Amino acid sequence: MGFTVYQMDVKSAFLCGTIDEEVYVMQPPRFQDLAFPAKLYKVEKAMYGLHQAPRAWYGTLSKYLLKNGFQKGTIDQTLFIKKQREDFILVQVYMDDIIFG
Repeated sequence: MGFTVYQMDVKSAFLCGTIDEEVYVMQPPRFQDLAFPAKLYKVEKAMYGLHQAPRAWYGTLSKYLLKNGFQKGTIDQTLFIKKQREDFILVQVYMDDIIFG
């Protein structure tokens, strides 16, 4: 069949997602505002350590792939398929790792 498969790791993937809910975090140690020690910060974008970060990254990547002609697999929602005439490309996503061919 001659099908070549490539793999990649997306660096800083979890920093690329956008979150759709309000999330607040405590001030990190050594970066506290001593005048307001109980102050919280509202998170505007996904960041490492948030439970929402992997889902936010997947949502951003999924929207991009769907906008560019890919279709989600019916059984595996992390498999994306794009067909053009007799050619096709498969993209499998797992967290910040991607295999495609």
